[in-house]
Amino acid sequence: MIRVIIFLALVALLALGAVWIADRPGDVVITWLGYRIETSLAVLVAAIALVVIVALMLWSLIRVIVRSPDLIALFLSHRRGVRGYLAISRGLIAIGAGDASAAQRFADEAEKIAPGEPLTLLLNAQRAQLVGDRTGAENSFRAMAARDDTKLLGLHGLYVEARRREDAVAARSYAEEAAQSAPSLHWAGRAVLEFRCAAGDWAGAQAALDRNHKSGLVDRAQYRRQRAVLLTARALAAEDGDRDQARSLVLEAVKLAPELVPAAELAGRLLGEAGEIKRAARIVETAWKANPHPDLAETYAQLRVGDSARERLMRVESLARRTPNQPDAALAIARAAIDAREYGTARAALRPYLKLPTQRVAELMAEIEQGESGDEGRAREWMSRALHAPRSPAWTADGYVSDRWLPVSPVSGRLDAFQWKVPLAEIADQSTVIDVDDGPARPAAQPAEMPGPEPKAVQRTEPQPVLSRPSRRRASEAPRADAVIPLVHVPDDPGPEAPPPAADPEPEPPSGGSGRFRLFR
Repeated sequence: MIRVIIFLALVALLALGAVWIADRPGDVVITWLGYRIETSLAVLVAAIALVVIVALMLWSLIRVIVRSPDLIALFLSHRRGVRGYLAISRGLIAIGAGDASAAQRFADEAEKIAPGEPLTLLLNAQRAQLVGDRTGAENSFRAMAARDDTKLLGLHGLYVEARRREDAVAARSYAEEAAQSAPSLHWAGRAVLEFRCAAGDWAGAQAALDRNHKSGLVDRAQYRRQRAVLLTARALAAEDGDRDQARSLVLEAVKLAPELVPAAELAGRLLGEAGEIKRAARIVETAWKANPHPDLAETYAQLRVGDSARERLMRVESLARRTPNQPDAALAIARAAIDAREYGTARAALRPYLKLPTQRVAELMAEIEQGESGDEGRAREWMSRALHAPRSPAWTADGYVSDRWLPVSPVSGRLDAFQWKVPLAEIADQSTVIDVDDGPARPAAQPAEMPGPEPKAVQRTEPQPVLSRPSRRRASEAPRADAVIPLVHVPDDPGPEAPPPAADPEPEPPSGGSGRFRLFR
Protein backbone atom coordinates (compact mmCIF):
# COMPACT_ATOMS: atom_id res chain seq x y z
CA MET A 1 0.00 0.00 0.00
CA ILE A 2 2.82 2.38 0.88
CA ARG A 3 4.57 1.62 -2.42
CA VAL A 4 1.40 2.44 -4.37
CA ILE A 5 1.08 5.79 -2.59
CA ILE A 6 4.72 6.63 -3.33
CA PHE A 7 4.29 5.70 -7.01
CA LEU A 8 1.19 7.86 -7.36
CA ALA A 9 2.97 10.77 -5.69
CA LEU A 10 5.88 10.54 -8.15
CA VAL A 11 3.48 10.45 -11.13
CA ALA A 12 1.68 13.52 -9.79
CA LEU A 13 4.97 15.39 -9.41
CA LEU A 14 6.00 14.56 -12.99
CA ALA A 15 2.63 15.69 -14.29
CA LEU A 16 2.84 18.97 -12.40
CA GLY A 17 6.31 19.56 -13.79
CA ALA A 18 5.16 18.95 -17.34
CA VAL A 19 2.21 21.30 -16.93
CA TRP A 20 4.44 23.95 -15.39
CA ILE A 21 6.87 23.78 -18.32
CA ALA A 22 3.99 23.82 -20.86
CA ASP A 23 2.52 26.97 -19.27
CA ARG A 24 5.86 28.72 -19.47
CA PRO A 25 7.24 28.11 -22.95
CA GLY A 26 10.56 29.72 -23.72
CA ASP A 27 13.09 29.84 -26.49
CA VAL A 28 16.35 27.92 -26.41
CA VAL A 29 19.10 28.84 -28.91
CA ILE A 30 22.14 26.62 -29.44
CA THR A 31 25.02 27.85 -31.62
CA TRP A 32 27.76 25.28 -32.21
CA LEU A 33 30.27 24.82 -35.07
CA GLY A 34 28.45 27.33 -37.27
CA TYR A 35 25.05 25.76 -36.63
CA ARG A 36 22.20 27.60 -34.95
CA ILE A 37 19.40 25.67 -33.37
CA GLU A 38 16.33 27.42 -32.05
CA THR A 39 13.64 25.45 -30.19
CA SER A 40 11.38 25.57 -27.14
CA LEU A 41 12.29 24.37 -23.67
CA ALA A 42 9.81 21.45 -23.78
CA VAL A 43 11.31 20.08 -27.00
CA LEU A 44 14.80 20.34 -25.56
CA VAL A 45 13.82 18.40 -22.43
CA ALA A 46 12.16 15.68 -24.53
CA ALA A 47 15.24 15.43 -26.77
CA ILE A 48 17.55 15.10 -23.80
CA ALA A 49 15.33 12.34 -22.29
CA LEU A 50 15.35 10.44 -25.60
CA VAL A 51 19.12 10.65 -25.85
CA VAL A 52 19.52 9.32 -22.29
CA ILE A 53 17.19 6.38 -22.99
CA VAL A 54 19.02 5.45 -26.17
CA ALA A 55 22.39 5.68 -24.39
CA LEU A 56 21.22 3.38 -21.60
CA MET A 57 19.94 0.80 -24.07
CA LEU A 58 23.23 0.84 -25.96
CA TRP A 59 25.19 0.51 -22.72
CA SER A 60 23.08 -2.47 -21.59
CA LEU A 61 23.56 -4.21 -24.94
CA ILE A 62 27.32 -3.69 -24.88
CA ARG A 63 27.48 -4.91 -21.23
CA VAL A 64 25.57 -8.11 -22.04
CA ILE A 65 27.87 -8.82 -24.98
CA VAL A 66 30.98 -8.28 -22.87
CA ARG A 67 29.69 -10.45 -19.98
CA SER A 68 28.21 -13.19 -22.11
CA PRO A 69 31.00 -15.76 -21.33
CA ASP A 70 30.45 -15.30 -17.59
CA LEU A 71 26.69 -15.49 -17.96
CA ILE A 72 26.94 -18.66 -20.00
CA ALA A 73 29.29 -20.21 -17.39
CA LEU A 74 26.92 -19.21 -14.59
CA PHE A 75 23.98 -20.79 -16.39
CA LEU A 76 25.88 -24.02 -16.96
CA SER A 77 27.08 -24.08 -13.33
CA HIS A 78 23.54 -23.59 -12.08
CA ARG A 79 22.35 -26.36 -14.36
CA ARG A 80 25.10 -28.71 -13.11
CA GLY A 81 24.22 -27.79 -9.54
CA VAL A 82 20.60 -28.74 -10.08
CA ARG A 83 21.62 -32.01 -11.73
CA GLY A 84 24.06 -32.78 -8.91
CA TYR A 85 21.45 -32.00 -6.27
CA LEU A 86 18.97 -34.33 -7.96
CA ALA A 87 21.59 -37.08 -8.30
CA ILE A 88 22.60 -36.86 -4.61
CA SER A 89 18.98 -36.69 -3.42
CA ARG A 90 17.95 -39.68 -5.51
CA GLY A 91 21.09 -41.57 -4.43
CA LEU A 92 20.35 -41.06 -0.73
CA ILE A 93 16.75 -42.13 -1.30
CA ALA A 94 17.99 -45.26 -3.09
CA ILE A 95 20.31 -46.02 -0.14
CA GLY A 96 17.41 -45.61 2.27
CA ALA A 97 15.36 -48.00 0.15
CA GLY A 98 18.24 -50.50 -0.05
CA ASP A 99 18.52 -50.29 -3.87
CA ALA A 100 22.24 -50.86 -4.34
CA SER A 101 22.22 -50.63 -8.17
CA ALA A 102 20.34 -47.31 -8.20
CA ALA A 103 22.57 -45.97 -5.44
CA GLN A 104 25.65 -46.91 -7.50
CA ARG A 105 24.24 -45.23 -10.61
CA PHE A 106 23.38 -41.98 -8.84
CA ALA A 107 26.69 -41.98 -6.95
CA ASP A 108 28.60 -42.25 -10.24
CA GLU A 109 26.52 -39.45 -11.71
CA ALA A 110 27.13 -37.22 -8.68
CA GLU A 111 30.85 -37.98 -8.87
CA LYS A 112 30.93 -36.81 -12.50
CA ILE A 113 28.90 -33.67 -11.86
CA ALA A 114 30.29 -32.58 -8.47
CA PRO A 115 33.48 -34.48 -7.61
CA GLY A 116 34.91 -33.84 -4.17
CA GLU A 117 31.81 -32.13 -2.80
CA PRO A 118 30.87 -33.01 0.80
CA LEU A 119 27.50 -34.55 -0.11
CA THR A 120 29.09 -36.50 -2.95
CA LEU A 121 31.64 -37.95 -0.52
CA LEU A 122 28.88 -38.81 1.93
CA LEU A 123 26.83 -40.48 -0.82
CA ASN A 124 29.83 -42.55 -1.89
CA ALA A 125 30.51 -43.57 1.72
CA GLN A 126 26.90 -44.60 2.31
CA ARG A 127 26.81 -46.48 -0.97
CA ALA A 128 30.01 -48.31 -0.03
CA GLN A 129 28.55 -49.23 3.37
CA LEU A 130 25.41 -50.50 1.66
CA VAL A 131 27.32 -52.92 -0.59
CA GLY A 132 29.84 -53.87 2.12
CA ASP A 133 32.81 -52.05 0.58
CA ARG A 134 34.61 -51.13 3.79
CA THR A 135 37.71 -49.84 2.01
CA GLY A 136 35.68 -47.48 -0.17
CA ALA A 137 33.72 -46.22 2.83
CA GLU A 138 36.90 -45.53 4.79
CA ASN A 139 38.46 -43.69 1.84
CA SER A 140 35.42 -41.44 1.57
CA PHE A 141 35.34 -40.76 5.31
CA ARG A 142 39.09 -40.13 5.32
CA ALA A 143 38.64 -37.56 2.55
CA MET A 144 35.91 -35.88 4.61
CA ALA A 145 38.10 -35.89 7.74
CA ALA A 146 40.77 -34.00 5.80
CA ARG A 147 38.39 -31.07 5.12
CA ASP A 148 37.51 -28.44 7.70
CA ASP A 149 33.81 -28.37 6.85
CA THR A 150 33.31 -32.15 7.03
CA LYS A 151 35.98 -33.14 9.57
CA LEU A 152 33.59 -34.24 12.32
CA LEU A 153 31.44 -36.24 9.93
CA GLY A 154 34.53 -37.96 8.56
CA LEU A 155 35.82 -38.79 12.03
CA HIS A 156 32.45 -40.23 13.01
CA GLY A 157 32.43 -42.41 9.92
CA LEU A 158 35.99 -43.61 10.55
CA TYR A 159 35.03 -44.35 14.17
CA VAL A 160 32.05 -46.43 13.05
CA GLU A 161 34.17 -48.38 10.57
CA ALA A 162 36.89 -48.98 13.19
CA ARG A 163 34.29 -50.35 15.61
CA ARG A 164 32.91 -52.64 12.90
CA ARG A 165 36.32 -54.17 12.25
CA GLU A 166 36.93 -54.32 16.03
CA ASP A 167 39.93 -51.99 15.95
CA ALA A 168 39.60 -50.43 19.40
CA VAL A 169 42.87 -48.47 19.13
CA ALA A 170 41.84 -46.69 15.93
CA ALA A 171 38.30 -46.11 17.18
CA ARG A 172 39.61 -44.51 20.35
CA SER A 173 41.97 -42.22 18.42
CA TYR A 174 39.14 -41.01 16.16
CA ALA A 175 36.86 -40.41 19.15
CA GLU A 176 39.59 -38.54 21.04
CA GLU A 177 40.28 -36.31 18.02
CA ALA A 178 36.58 -35.56 17.54
CA ALA A 179 36.13 -34.78 21.25
CA GLN A 180 39.07 -32.38 21.14
CA SER A 181 37.66 -30.62 18.07
CA ALA A 182 34.08 -30.41 19.37
CA PRO A 183 33.67 -31.08 23.12
CA SER A 184 29.87 -30.87 22.79
CA LEU A 185 29.78 -33.82 20.38
CA HIS A 186 27.71 -36.44 22.21
CA TRP A 187 28.97 -39.62 20.53
CA ALA A 188 32.60 -38.59 20.90
CA GLY A 189 32.27 -37.63 24.56
CA ARG A 190 30.49 -40.87 25.40
CA ALA A 191 32.97 -42.99 23.43
CA VAL A 192 36.02 -41.37 25.05
CA LEU A 193 34.56 -41.92 28.51
CA GLU A 194 33.78 -45.58 27.83
CA PHE A 195 37.17 -46.28 26.22
CA ARG A 196 39.03 -44.81 29.17
CA CYS A 197 36.87 -46.75 31.62
CA ALA A 198 37.45 -49.99 29.68
CA ALA A 199 41.21 -49.36 29.85
CA GLY A 200 41.08 -48.72 33.61
CA ASP A 201 42.23 -45.12 33.14
CA TRP A 202 40.05 -43.78 35.93
CA ALA A 203 41.74 -40.38 36.12
CA GLY A 204 41.38 -39.93 32.36
CA ALA A 205 37.77 -41.08 32.54
CA GLN A 206 37.11 -38.53 35.27
CA ALA A 207 38.59 -35.77 33.09
CA ALA A 208 36.39 -36.90 30.19
CA LEU A 209 33.33 -36.90 32.47
CA ASP A 210 34.13 -33.37 33.67
CA ARG A 211 34.41 -32.21 30.06
CA ASN A 212 31.11 -33.86 29.16
CA HIS A 213 29.42 -32.12 32.09
CA LYS A 214 30.80 -28.71 31.09
CA SER A 215 29.57 -29.30 27.54
CA GLY A 216 26.07 -30.17 28.78
CA LEU A 217 26.18 -33.83 27.72
CA VAL A 218 25.21 -35.12 31.19
CA ASP A 219 22.92 -33.57 33.78
CA ARG A 220 24.03 -32.72 37.29
CA ALA A 221 22.52 -35.77 39.01
CA GLN A 222 24.08 -38.21 36.54
CA TYR A 223 27.38 -36.36 36.73
CA ARG A 224 27.53 -36.60 40.53
CA ARG A 225 26.71 -40.30 40.49
CA GLN A 226 29.21 -41.19 37.75
CA ARG A 227 31.93 -39.06 39.31
CA ALA A 228 31.39 -40.87 42.62
CA VAL A 229 31.73 -44.21 40.82
CA LEU A 230 35.00 -43.12 39.18
CA LEU A 231 36.36 -41.79 42.47
CA THR A 232 35.51 -45.12 44.11
CA ALA A 233 37.29 -46.98 41.31
CA ARG A 234 40.36 -44.79 41.80
CA ALA A 235 40.25 -45.39 45.54
CA LEU A 236 40.05 -49.15 45.09
CA ALA A 237 43.02 -49.03 42.71
CA ALA A 238 45.05 -46.93 45.19
CA GLU A 239 44.03 -48.90 48.29
CA ASP A 240 47.03 -51.23 48.30
CA GLY A 241 49.61 -48.58 47.43
CA ASP A 242 48.50 -45.30 49.04
CA ARG A 243 45.76 -45.69 51.64
CA ASP A 244 45.73 -41.98 52.49
CA GLN A 245 44.98 -41.07 48.88
CA ALA A 246 42.40 -43.86 48.70
CA ARG A 247 40.69 -42.49 51.83
CA SER A 248 40.52 -38.93 50.47
CA LEU A 249 39.16 -40.14 47.14
CA VAL A 250 36.48 -42.36 48.64
CA LEU A 251 35.38 -39.66 51.11
CA GLU A 252 34.80 -37.32 48.16
CA ALA A 253 32.80 -40.09 46.49
CA VAL A 254 30.66 -40.50 49.63
CA LYS A 255 29.88 -36.78 49.62
CA LEU A 256 28.68 -37.00 46.02
CA ALA A 257 26.68 -40.23 46.44
CA PRO A 258 26.12 -41.25 50.08
CA GLU A 259 23.95 -44.20 48.95
CA LEU A 260 26.72 -45.77 46.82
CA VAL A 261 27.38 -49.06 48.64
CA PRO A 262 30.99 -49.73 47.45
CA ALA A 263 32.04 -46.19 48.37
CA ALA A 264 30.44 -46.35 51.82
CA GLU A 265 31.89 -49.81 52.48
CA LEU A 266 35.42 -48.76 51.52
CA ALA A 267 35.15 -45.45 53.40
CA GLY A 268 33.92 -47.22 56.54
CA ARG A 269 36.73 -49.74 56.35
CA LEU A 270 39.49 -47.15 55.81
CA LEU A 271 38.15 -44.80 58.46
CA GLY A 272 37.84 -47.68 60.90
CA GLU A 273 41.47 -48.56 60.35
CA ALA A 274 42.39 -44.91 60.98
CA GLY A 275 40.47 -44.93 64.28
CA GLU A 276 37.65 -42.59 63.13
CA ILE A 277 34.95 -44.95 64.36
CA LYS A 278 32.10 -42.46 64.74
CA ARG A 279 32.55 -40.99 61.26
CA ALA A 280 32.82 -44.45 59.72
CA ALA A 281 29.65 -45.55 61.51
CA ARG A 282 27.69 -42.53 60.25
CA ILE A 283 28.73 -43.19 56.65
CA VAL A 284 27.78 -46.88 56.82
CA GLU A 285 24.47 -46.15 58.55
CA THR A 286 23.51 -43.59 55.91
CA ALA A 287 24.25 -46.00 53.06
CA TRP A 288 22.49 -48.86 54.88
CA LYS A 289 19.25 -46.87 55.18
CA ALA A 290 19.23 -46.35 51.42
CA ASN A 291 20.58 -49.77 50.34
CA PRO A 292 20.88 -52.56 52.92
CA HIS A 293 23.79 -54.70 51.77
CA PRO A 294 25.81 -57.55 53.32
CA ASP A 295 29.11 -55.73 52.70
CA LEU A 296 27.90 -52.77 54.73
CA ALA A 297 26.86 -55.04 57.59
CA GLU A 298 30.24 -56.79 57.53
CA THR A 299 32.08 -53.47 57.55
CA TYR A 300 29.90 -52.16 60.38
CA ALA A 301 30.60 -55.28 62.43
CA GLN A 302 34.37 -54.99 61.94
CA LEU A 303 34.71 -51.25 62.63
CA ARG A 304 36.33 -51.74 66.00
CA VAL A 305 39.34 -54.06 65.87
CA GLY A 306 39.57 -56.59 68.66
CA ASP A 307 35.86 -56.78 69.52
CA SER A 308 34.42 -60.17 70.32
CA ALA A 309 31.98 -61.97 68.05
CA ARG A 310 29.14 -61.23 70.50
CA GLU A 311 29.91 -57.49 70.36
CA ARG A 312 29.93 -57.61 66.57
CA LEU A 313 26.54 -59.32 66.69
CA MET A 314 25.16 -56.51 68.86
CA ARG A 315 26.38 -53.90 66.37
CA VAL A 316 24.81 -55.73 63.44
CA GLU A 317 21.52 -56.02 65.34
CA SER A 318 21.54 -52.26 65.98
CA LEU A 319 22.18 -51.64 62.29
CA ALA A 320 19.41 -54.03 61.25
CA ARG A 321 16.88 -52.23 63.46
CA ARG A 322 17.26 -49.19 61.22
CA THR A 323 15.66 -51.13 58.34
CA PRO A 324 13.14 -53.57 59.82
CA ASN A 325 11.55 -56.31 57.70
CA GLN A 326 14.45 -56.28 55.22
CA PRO A 327 15.74 -59.70 54.10
CA ASP A 328 19.34 -58.48 53.93
CA ALA A 329 19.08 -57.22 57.51
CA ALA A 330 17.91 -60.64 58.70
CA LEU A 331 20.70 -62.36 56.76
CA ALA A 332 23.28 -60.02 58.28
CA ILE A 333 22.04 -60.84 61.79
CA ALA A 334 22.14 -64.57 61.01
CA ARG A 335 25.70 -64.31 59.67
CA ALA A 336 26.93 -62.44 62.74
CA ALA A 337 25.04 -64.78 65.08
CA ILE A 338 26.62 -67.86 63.48
CA ASP A 339 30.07 -66.32 63.91
CA ALA A 340 29.19 -65.67 67.58
CA ARG A 341 27.81 -69.26 67.90
CA GLU A 342 24.41 -67.82 68.84
CA TYR A 343 22.50 -70.34 66.76
CA GLY A 344 19.15 -69.59 68.36
CA THR A 345 19.42 -65.95 67.36
CA ALA A 346 20.45 -66.93 63.84
CA ARG A 347 17.57 -69.37 63.51
CA ALA A 348 15.09 -66.75 64.78
CA ALA A 349 16.34 -64.19 62.29
CA LEU A 350 15.89 -66.62 59.37
CA ARG A 351 12.57 -68.13 60.51
CA PRO A 352 10.33 -65.80 58.40
CA TYR A 353 12.17 -66.95 55.25
CA LEU A 354 12.40 -70.71 55.80
CA LYS A 355 9.23 -71.76 54.00
CA LEU A 356 10.55 -70.70 50.61
CA PRO A 357 14.23 -69.96 51.19
CA THR A 358 16.68 -68.44 48.76
CA GLN A 359 20.16 -69.80 48.21
CA ARG A 360 21.76 -67.67 50.92
CA VAL A 361 19.08 -68.59 53.46
CA ALA A 362 19.53 -72.30 52.73
CA GLU A 363 23.32 -72.05 52.99
CA LEU A 364 23.08 -70.25 56.34
CA MET A 365 20.65 -72.89 57.62
CA ALA A 366 23.13 -75.58 56.61
CA GLU A 367 25.80 -73.82 58.67
CA ILE A 368 23.42 -73.58 61.62
CA GLU A 369 22.59 -77.30 61.49
CA GLN A 370 26.26 -78.20 61.15
CA GLY A 371 27.46 -75.91 63.94
CA GLU A 372 24.62 -76.31 66.44
CA SER A 373 24.00 -80.04 66.45
CA GLY A 374 26.48 -81.46 63.98
CA ASP A 375 23.59 -83.04 62.05
CA GLU A 376 25.27 -83.82 58.73
CA GLY A 377 22.02 -85.15 57.26
CA ARG A 378 20.02 -81.96 57.77
CA ALA A 379 23.01 -79.86 56.68
CA ARG A 380 23.16 -81.83 53.40
CA GLU A 381 19.40 -81.39 53.00
CA TRP A 382 19.74 -77.63 53.24
CA MET A 383 22.70 -77.59 50.85
CA SER A 384 20.69 -79.64 48.37
CA ARG A 385 17.86 -77.17 48.76
CA ALA A 386 20.29 -74.33 48.09
CA LEU A 387 21.13 -75.83 44.69
CA HIS A 388 17.50 -75.49 43.55
CA ALA A 389 16.43 -72.43 45.53
CA PRO A 390 15.78 -69.04 43.91
CA ARG A 391 18.90 -66.99 43.48
CA SER A 392 19.80 -64.39 46.05
CA PRO A 393 20.60 -60.79 45.09
CA ALA A 394 24.03 -60.30 43.53
CA TRP A 395 26.00 -57.66 41.66
CA THR A 396 24.52 -57.86 38.17
CA ALA A 397 25.09 -55.87 34.97
CA ASP A 398 23.86 -56.72 31.46
CA GLY A 399 23.23 -60.34 32.44
CA TYR A 400 26.71 -60.72 33.95
CA VAL A 401 26.86 -61.74 37.62
CA SER A 402 29.91 -60.82 39.66
CA ASP A 403 30.88 -61.75 43.20
CA ARG A 404 32.10 -58.18 43.73
CA TRP A 405 31.16 -54.71 42.53
CA LEU A 406 32.84 -53.38 39.38
CA PRO A 407 32.69 -49.77 38.14
CA VAL A 408 32.17 -50.82 34.50
CA SER A 409 30.14 -53.59 32.88
CA PRO A 410 32.50 -56.13 31.24
CA VAL A 411 29.80 -56.84 28.64
CA SER A 412 28.82 -53.39 27.37
CA GLY A 413 31.49 -51.14 28.88
CA ARG A 414 28.74 -49.06 30.52
CA LEU A 415 29.78 -47.03 33.56
CA ASP A 416 27.88 -47.64 36.83
CA ALA A 417 26.05 -50.61 35.34
CA PHE A 418 26.18 -53.02 38.33
CA GLN A 419 23.14 -53.25 40.57
CA TRP A 420 22.48 -55.33 43.66
CA LYS A 421 19.46 -57.31 42.51
CA VAL A 422 18.22 -60.81 41.81
CA PRO A 423 19.73 -61.96 38.50
CA LEU A 424 17.48 -63.15 35.70
CA ALA A 425 17.33 -66.93 35.97
CA GLU A 426 15.30 -69.92 34.95
CA ILE A 427 12.46 -70.63 37.37
CA ALA A 428 13.50 -73.52 39.52
CA ASP A 429 11.63 -76.82 39.51
CA GLN A 430 8.96 -77.37 42.12
CA SER A 431 10.29 -79.10 45.19
CA THR A 432 9.38 -79.87 48.76
CA VAL A 433 10.41 -77.52 51.53
CA ILE A 434 12.61 -78.96 54.24
CA ASP A 435 10.93 -79.32 57.61
CA VAL A 436 11.59 -76.46 59.99
CA ASP A 437 11.11 -76.17 63.68
CA ASP A 438 7.87 -74.16 63.64
CA GLY A 439 5.70 -76.52 61.59
CA PRO A 440 5.48 -79.41 59.13
CA ALA A 441 6.80 -79.13 55.63
CA ARG A 442 4.45 -78.15 52.83
CA PRO A 443 4.94 -78.63 49.11
CA ALA A 444 5.91 -75.39 47.43
CA ALA A 445 3.71 -74.51 44.46
CA GLN A 446 6.42 -72.35 43.02
CA PRO A 447 9.75 -71.02 44.27
CA ALA A 448 9.45 -67.44 45.41
CA GLU A 449 11.71 -64.65 46.45
CA MET A 450 12.32 -63.57 50.01
CA PRO A 451 9.59 -61.34 51.41
CA GLY A 452 10.17 -57.66 51.12
CA PRO A 453 10.60 -55.27 48.21
CA GLU A 454 11.53 -57.00 45.02
CA PRO A 455 13.84 -55.30 42.52
CA LYS A 456 11.93 -54.17 39.44
CA ALA A 457 14.57 -55.57 37.15
CA VAL A 458 13.51 -59.15 38.00
CA GLN A 459 11.11 -60.38 35.32
CA ARG A 460 9.26 -63.57 36.06
CA THR A 461 7.17 -63.72 32.91
CA GLU A 462 10.15 -64.13 30.59
CA PRO A 463 13.07 -65.53 32.60
CA GLN A 464 16.44 -65.80 30.93
CA PRO A 465 19.60 -67.69 31.84
CA VAL A 466 22.35 -65.77 33.58
CA LEU A 467 25.66 -65.39 31.83
CA SER A 468 28.64 -66.49 33.87
CA ARG A 469 31.04 -64.57 31.64
CA PRO A 470 30.81 -61.94 28.90
CA SER A 471 29.46 -63.62 25.78
CA ARG A 472 30.47 -61.16 23.08
CA ARG A 473 33.09 -58.66 24.16
CA ARG A 474 36.02 -58.51 26.48
CA ALA A 475 36.22 -56.02 29.32
CA SER A 476 38.69 -53.89 27.38
CA GLU A 477 36.26 -53.30 24.54
CA ALA A 478 33.74 -50.49 24.19
CA PRO A 479 30.14 -50.84 22.98
CA ARG A 480 29.19 -50.73 19.35
CA ALA A 481 28.95 -47.26 17.79
CA ASP A 482 25.96 -45.80 16.02
CA ALA A 483 25.90 -45.34 12.26
CA VAL A 484 26.76 -41.92 10.84
CA ILE A 485 23.44 -41.53 8.98
CA PRO A 486 21.20 -44.54 9.69
CA LEU A 487 19.46 -44.46 6.29
CA VAL A 488 19.61 -48.22 5.87
CA HIS A 489 21.06 -51.20 7.68
CA VAL A 490 24.25 -52.44 6.08
CA PRO A 491 23.97 -56.17 5.22
CA ASP A 492 26.77 -57.23 7.59
CA ASP A 493 25.94 -54.73 10.31
CA PRO A 494 22.99 -55.10 12.72
CA GLY A 495 22.47 -51.35 12.64
CA PRO A 496 22.46 -48.74 15.36
CA GLU A 497 22.43 -50.18 18.80
CA ALA A 498 19.47 -49.32 21.01
CA PRO A 499 20.38 -47.22 24.02
CA PRO A 500 21.04 -49.27 27.12
CA PRO A 501 18.01 -49.69 29.36
CA ALA A 502 17.76 -47.19 32.16
CA ALA A 503 18.80 -48.61 35.50
CA ASP A 504 15.84 -49.35 37.72
CA PRO A 505 15.94 -47.42 40.93
CA GLU A 506 16.72 -49.31 44.07
CA PRO A 507 13.64 -50.11 46.16
CA GLU A 508 13.20 -47.43 48.74
CA PRO A 509 13.67 -48.91 52.19
CA PRO A 510 10.91 -48.60 54.73
CA SER A 511 11.07 -45.80 57.19
CA GLY A 512 12.90 -46.41 60.36
CA GLY A 513 11.40 -48.42 63.18
CA SER A 514 11.44 -48.07 66.91
CA GLY A 515 14.32 -48.66 69.25
CA ARG A 516 17.06 -46.94 67.23
CA PHE A 517 20.34 -46.19 68.98
CA ARG A 518 24.01 -45.73 68.15
CA LEU A 519 26.86 -47.82 69.46
CA PHE A 520 29.49 -45.28 68.37
CA ARG A 521 29.01 -42.00 70.23
